[in-house]
Amino acid sequence: MIRLEFLSFGKRPDEICAAGVGRTFQVVRPFRRMTALDNVVVGAYVHAASDQEAHEVAAAALARVGLEREAHLLAGGLSNKQLRLLEIARALAGRPKVLLLDETLAGLGTSDIEEVIAVVRDLAATGVTIVIIEHTMQAMVRLVDRFIVLDGGAVLAQGEPEAITRDPAVIDAYLGKRWRAAHA
Repeated sequence: MIRLEFLSFGKRPDEICAAGVGRTFQVVRPFRRMTALDNVVVGAYVHAASDQEAHEVAAAALARVGLEREAHLLAGGLSNKQLRLLEIARALAGRPKVLLLDETLAGLGTSDIEEVIAVVRDLAATGVTIVIIEHTMQAMVRLVDRFIVLDGGAVLAQGEPEAITRDPAVIDAYLGKRWRAAHA
């Protein structure tokens, strides 16, 4: 169980990571002049006892997200989808129990979204709890077990995807008239 005090303000990132929380960022900022592998090694040091272990953990994390062939490419040359997966791999290298994904699908095309969804689904199947902040509702409906919809910092609705996508308040706040017409 994650102790909630580690999620409070004032904790250093390494303390939060050591407590079992990993995260990605909405705006991807890799170390562009470092390889994909070296970017992920940075995330592995929170638990790794040696450089060798950090590299092994990083290589395994890259493989879990499907980037093993890109391991020795500079991060600055990766596509948007690859950068999104690199962020997930770096978070995974810290061996999280809870993984926070912030707008992981932002800027991706349909086929790229499907690939990233498959990776997230596979991670969830391994027992990692995944919390997603995402505006790509159609993708989330196919992925998540439960929604918590916030509006203005307050909970607007919560429940299973089917109920949430039919909730008039959610439709008005986020989905709009075209969603209502397409799903009526």
